[in-house]
Amino acid sequence: MTTTMYGISNCDTIKKAKKHLESTHHAFTFHDYRKDGLDEQLLCQLEALFGWEAMVNKRGTTYRQLTDEQKQSLNKESAIALMLESPAIIKRPILLSGNTALIGYKAADYDALGA
Repeated sequence: MTTTMYGISNCDTIKKAKKHLESTHHAFTFHDYRKDGLDEQLLCQLEALFGWEAMVNKRGTTYRQLTDEQKQSLNKESAIALMLESPAIIKRPILLSGNTALIGYKAADYDALGA
């Protein structure tokens, strides 16, 4: 089973999630949006799994810096364009492992991967 974690390496939540996987000896590859890139095809695949609303990190600095008009006019197309332009706005981490797709980090969800 191949496991891939998507995110940005300097994110504290990514660091916690990586540490969890490493401590449980769960092999994974890490895809850093900034270093490894992010293309529209991958973004559309992830959006199909989670929906754009779940993917937009509304608690992060990037989202808070948007104007009220930008926030109110977000839709699937504008959100995907924004995520391509500013990957930091994507909720992290995104984990794909076999038939399991997770967004965000919850230790219990990660523990279930090994079951």
